[in-house]
Amino acid sequence: MSDITVLVVDDEVRMRKLIKDFLMQKGYGILEAGDGEEALSVFEENCNKIKLILLDVMMPKLDGWSVLRQIRQSSKVPIIMLTARGEEQDELFGFELGVDEYISKPFSPKILVARVEAILKRTSPELKELKDYGGIVIDTEGRTVTVDGKQIEMSLREYELLKYLADNEGIALSRDKILNNVWNYDYYGDSRTIDSHIKKIRHKIGKKGKYIQTIRGIGYKFEIK
Repeated sequence: MSDITVLVVDDEVRMRKLIKDFLMQKGYGILEAGDGEEALSVFEENCNKIKLILLDVMMPKLDGWSVLRQIRQSSKVPIIMLTARGEEQDELFGFELGVDEYISKPFSPKILVARVEAILKRTSPELKELKDYGGIVIDTEGRTVTVDGKQIEMSLREYELLKYLADNEGIALSRDKILNNVWNYDYYGDSRTIDSHIKKIRHKIGKKGKYIQTIRGIGYKFEIK
């Protein structure tokens, strides 16, 4: 699981699930709250690891504005408000309280993810570089792999092989080329060792193992379908 945690606050269960599914595909950890009071409780318990909050405005018990005010008393964590299309005056009011950005409902989940990533890069430049290959998220600094939000244990060679295939998406790679680039010319044994590593990787990444295609007489190709 990524060490980047996002708190998603919305009283609509389906909305929370939609946001959660898309963010987990990018490797983010997710915490949830269904109302304002729960949001404050979850934030207080996890304030050191929450890197961003997606906060709905209209909620029971405490609305988003009240939650925002209380959080801003002790934290500068980035907050994106999720709103129905409203008045310009409301948005100006929110910026005065410390909102970092607005996203109006209904919104494209892909746009939401892009906004989240942009704010995190701007406010936390030390965060890891993540690359998403069809739900396989590779952390190029930490040398870790997550699939649908779950970290996959891999040997260094398995990691390097998967990354090389993914970086060359759509290209048929011969076994010799794979050996030369992943094993760095220092392997003189049977090239079938690649087949063994591919088998292990496919098993570990589950359903996404289908992305690694066997090209008969050549080698392998990584292709997202």
